[in-house]
Amino acid sequence: MKLVIENLTKTYKNGVKAIDNLSIEIGTGMFGLLGPNGAGKSSLMRTIATLQSPDSGSITFGDINVLEDNMSLRKILGYLPQSFGVYPKMSAEDLLDYFATLKGISDKSERNAIVKEVLEITNLYDVRRKHVAGYSGGMKQRFGIAQLLLNNPKLIIVDEPTAGLDPAERHRFLNVLREVGTNCTVIFSTHIVEDVKELCNEMAILNGGRILKHTTPQEATAAIEGAIWTKTIQRDELEAQEKMYTILSSNYNQDNTLNIRVFSDEKPSREFVQASPQLDDVYFIALKQDEPKLIVSD
Repeated sequence: MKLVIENLTKTYKNGVKAIDNLSIEIGTGMFGLLGPNGAGKSSLMRTIATLQSPDSGSITFGDINVLEDNMSLRKILGYLPQSFGVYPKMSAEDLLDYFATLKGISDKSERNAIVKEVLEITNLYDVRRKHVAGYSGGMKQRFGIAQLLLNNPKLIIVDEPTAGLDPAERHRFLNVLREVGTNCTVIFSTHIVEDVKELCNEMAILNGGRILKHTTPQEATAAIEGAIWTKTIQRDELEAQEKMYTILSSNYNQDNTLNIRVFSDEKPSREFVQASPQLDDVYFIALKQDEPKLIVSD
């Protein structure tokens, strides 16, 4: 099933245009929506999840007109928002059983089977009797995935799920998402480039409520092959270098010098060495090219 969004617009009462005439098609598999904080990612996620209405535009998922038939989408939707719930003092097993009841699974043996299955998928089965309130951040996020899998969703939306997780928890969480994302459409919203690189077969870069680029991680890096250059500079040279070159990023060395990465079709100067393109470079180039240009009048 394909998610098709056409000419979607949303402006809040404070005048912020969170979604700006956005159109995109998303198929089966893991789709990464990459953008900085404030780019409009959460607004788009909430609109797709039928939690808010757009000002104009259309959303369809398969043969469901999402904006006109919210309930049909909700039956096959799994949604993990940026901050997920307040947990009562209940075990994961009991809480999932309760959620399964709310989702209409009335048969006790059927509930037991689905709860056991989602606990195993999310690697929480061994801690199923522990109170969810006592879970670590990563375990709570995996519990969030467990609860959204109860209705066997065809569309899964996860909004900034790895923010605040330590590296080990992030790795476990991404492995769980990778497993559930093989047979359905998963939209994975994040500002962490590495998450998209590790997980997604397709991606889009969003800023200012607009899609700047829709591609695959492999195609995106291949498109800038031969156009990324690096050199080492002193810290006090950075401002002058920024005026001369399109600097994408800079990293400190142990001796307090800086490695700068520059985007240029030709070698910027003889001190530069060509570097292999990274997905971070693609992201920074898109954001740089989207920056408002300074117009100087005569």
